[in-house]
Amino acid sequence: MTIVPSADAASVTAPTPAGQGVGPLLRAWREQRRVSQLELALRADSSARHISFIETGRSRPSEEMVLRLAEHLEVPVRERNALLLAAGYAPHYPETPLDDPALDALRAGMEQLIQGYEPYPALVVDAMYNVHAANRGILMLLDDIPEHLLKPPLNAMRLTLHPEGLAPRIRNLREWRGHLLAQMDRQIALRRSEPLRRLYEEVAAYPVPEEEPPRAEEEPAAPVPYFALPMQIEHEGRVLSFISSISTFNTPMDVTVAELAIETLLPADPATVKYLQSLMS
Repeated sequence: MTIVPSADAASVTAPTPAGQGVGPLLRAWREQRRVSQLELALRADSSARHISFIETGRSRPSEEMVLRLAEHLEVPVRERNALLLAAGYAPHYPETPLDDPALDALRAGMEQLIQGYEPYPALVVDAMYNVHAANRGILMLLDDIPEHLLKPPLNAMRLTLHPEGLAPRIRNLREWRGHLLAQMDRQIALRRSEPLRRLYEEVAAYPVPEEEPPRAEEEPAAPVPYFALPMQIEHEGRVLSFISSISTFNTPMDVTVAELAIETLLPADPATVKYLQSLMS
């Protein structure tokens, strides 16, 4: 699948409230990270007095200081630009559209990477879980999904948890749903993103079917000692088990790149490996 830009990718974080200076924003990030002024000062090679003056507006931080504090507070790249704007400086990190020629090499590399995982499913998502690329392993799992869920922008969370999506096929839906919602909740806390919060509220409100008893025709399988929570999903009469792994870019210098992630679904048991390899052959 070709990587395409998403219309929602640029709206991940709510805009900075008009008139709010950099001081209150930095204080909010510090409190959210549960870091004291003294601890932040030690990390940033400053003083607690100076940090206090910045937060109360008595001192205007330099551009370098804003970036240094943002780094030590692990502020997402998009929000670092918002801090700079609030302090009266130009944004430091560009936001290059994913279809821009400047990212040709990046797109080609990501497509090559996810294709290299085949027959194991792999996809590229942004901070709103919009899908920008997927390999044939993912397309295999999307058989018979209603057309309205496959319209752009394709959203991985909606596809997985929607009652007309993959949810009815996921055998351990309650566990997997809890894992996904907890993951989103952690990202909301990290990014303070209102659009992500709205997506969370939408998918969390999807109905969860009552748990079904094991099907009579199925023979009880020997327990598998999973080392991480698997997603167990039915496909053509078989139950496949996958462990999710997520990779991001190290030290990104572009907002778009910072918000991309590559998720791979690795087989969690030998039966899943054998079945997927049989599809390739």
